[in-house]
Amino acid sequence: MLNETENQMKKAIEATQRAFNTIRTGRANTSLLDKIMVEYYGTPTPLKSLANISTPDSTTITIQPYDKGSMSLIEKAISLSDLGLTPNNDGSIIRLNIPPLTSERRQEFAKMASKYAEEGKVSIRNNRRDAVDAVKKQEKSKDISEDESRDLQDKIQKLTDKYIAKIDEILAEKEKDITTV
Repeated sequence: MLNETENQMKKAIEATQRAFNTIRTGRANTSLLDKIMVEYYGTPTPLKSLANISTPDSTTITIQPYDKGSMSLIEKAISLSDLGLTPNNDGSIIRLNIPPLTSERRQEFAKMASKYAEEGKVSIRNNRRDAVDAVKKQEKSKDISEDESRDLQDKIQKLTDKYIAKIDEILAEKEKDITTV
């Protein structure tokens, strides 16, 4: 049971990390485009499965579609996204120039990172609650003793503390990335 709880908490950390990857820092990063979905032949398709995405330098992302016919669809999807970037299409490659962040924008992104971190912590706490409820249920049905129950609950709490500290750690790292000019 502890293993299952720990796996759930690890998944919460991974989800939080993926959410952090979609937040812009001062330099170009292909993971900014991870959430972009392109309406391709009537089906929402992830951008990374329609094009080769790369960063030739720290301020540019290039997108080279596998199918030239999807250029306008990709451009439209990027324009409609909440990235706030304007795609430049030269006929074969779409370029995204990543402007330097203003201090206001950096603060906004730091708040967004905090929100994602809090969502991760809530997920971890929910895992703790479910595990503790399961332990109490086992104790009530006399499957385990009161001491074993207390022991398991302590271990679950230690796991929770460990993973919440991990989220705080990756949040501090992300905030440092965002605020570094």
